[in-house]
Amino acid sequence: MKQNLTTGSVFHAIVYFSLPYLLSYFLQTLYGMADLFIIGQFNGVDSTTAVSIGSQVMHMLTVIIVGLAMGSTVVIGRAAGRKDTRQANLAIGNTVTLFLILAALVTVFLLVFVKPIVSIISTPKEAAGSTEAYLMICFAGVPFITAYNVISSIFRGMGDSKSPMYFVAAACLSNIVFDYLFIGAMGLGAAGAALGTTLAQTFSVFLSLFVICRRKMLPGIHRNDFKPQKDMMGMVLKVGIPVAVQDGFIQVGFIIITIFANLRGLDDAAAVGIVEKLIGILFLVPSTMLSAVSALSAQNIGAGKPKRARLTLRYAVFISIAFGFIASIAVQFIAEPLVGLFTGQTSVILLGGQYLRSYVWDCLLAGIHFSFSGYFCAYGLSGLSFLHNFISIVCARIPLAYIASKYFPETLFPMGIAAPAGSALSVAVCITALLWLERHPSFYSRNIS
Repeated sequence: MKQNLTTGSVFHAIVYFSLPYLLSYFLQTLYGMADLFIIGQFNGVDSTTAVSIGSQVMHMLTVIIVGLAMGSTVVIGRAAGRKDTRQANLAIGNTVTLFLILAALVTVFLLVFVKPIVSIISTPKEAAGSTEAYLMICFAGVPFITAYNVISSIFRGMGDSKSPMYFVAAACLSNIVFDYLFIGAMGLGAAGAALGTTLAQTFSVFLSLFVICRRKMLPGIHRNDFKPQKDMMGMVLKVGIPVAVQDGFIQVGFIIITIFANLRGLDDAAAVGIVEKLIGILFLVPSTMLSAVSALSAQNIGAGKPKRARLTLRYAVFISIAFGFIASIAVQFIAEPLVGLFTGQTSVILLGGQYLRSYVWDCLLAGIHFSFSGYFCAYGLSGLSFLHNFISIVCARIPLAYIASKYFPETLFPMGIAAPAGSALSVAVCITALLWLERHPSFYSRNIS
C-alpha cells in the first residue's frame, strides 16, 4: 500500500498522486450534485432550495472533518517518508480512536440542535420543513461520513490515493440509484435525497473495511496501536485543529453569504445554492492541489528533502493557475446553461448565471493559496493557513458580499466578486509568509516532529 513519493520526477509524483484524488473528489462532489439534479427533476423550487441549503451545511461539516484528518495525513506521511512503520501504525490506530469519539459526540450534538441550525441560517419558510428533514437524516449518518474521511486520510498519508477513489466510486453509484428510488419512485423529496446519501456513505464504509481486512492493506498494525497516546494525538491535533478551524471558518463565511441570499428570497437562495454546487466541481483541482502538496511535501520533509517539498509547491501553483484561467474564461460563455441543468425556473437561471460569472474567478486565485496551505500544513504550520483565510473572510468576503447584497438587489454579480477578492488577499498573505520563512529557515525545523 505504501507509495514512495520522495524520489524521481516531482511533476510525475504530483500527477500520479493527484489524478486518483481528483477523481475521488469529483465523485464525492457528485453526491450533492446528484441530489440537486434529481430533486430538480421531480420537485419544485422549495425542495431544490432545501437540498441546496442542507447539503451546504453538510459540506461545511465534511470539510471540517477532512481538515481535522489532515493532521493524520501529515503525521503518517512524515513517518512514511522516514520509513518508520512503527510510528505510522501508531498514528493510524490513534487516528481511528480519536475520530470514533469525536463522531459520537458531534452526532448527538447535531441531532439535538437541528431546528436551531435551520433557523440560524435564515432558511426560507417555504423550504424550512424539508431542510430540517434533510439534515436530521444526514446528521444521523455523521459517523459514516467521518469513517470514510478518516480511512481516506490514512491511505493518502501513506501515499495511496487510489484506494479511496474506489471506495467513493461505489458510494457515488449507489447514491444515484438510491436517489432515483427514494425521490423518483417513492416521492420522498428532500428526505429521500438525504436517505440516499446516508445509505450510500454507509455502504462505502462497510465495503472499504471489508476490502482492507480481506487484502490486509494495513499490515503490521496491532491492537495496542489503538490505545490513546497523548503525544501521538497531540501531533495529529496540532496540525488538524488549525486546518479544521480554518475550513470551518471558511464555510461559516459561505453560510453567512447564503444567509444574505436567503433573505433576498427563494429564487436568490436557489441560485446561490446551485452555483455553490457548480463551484464545488471547479474547485476540485485547487482542493486536490492542497491535499497533494500536503501529502507529498510531508513525505519529502520526513525524508529530509525540503527542496523537493518546495518544488512540489511550485508545480502545484502553476497547475492551479493554468486550470483556473481556462475554467474561468470558459464559464463566461456557458454560465446560464450550467445553472439550467438543475432548474427550469428562468429567474433562478438568470440570477445563477450572474453569480457564477463573477464567482468563478475565485477558482484561479484559490488554487494558489490552497497550494500554499498544503505546504504550510506539511511543515506543521497550519496556523498560517488559518491566518490568511481568517483575514480573507473578515476583511473581504463577508463585508463585500453584504455590501453587494444591500446595494445591488437586482443582480447577484457583485456578490460573486467577494470570493475572488478574498482569495486575492489570501494569496498576498501567503506569499509574504513564505518570503519571511525563507529568511528564517530555523522556524521550519522547530515544527517538525
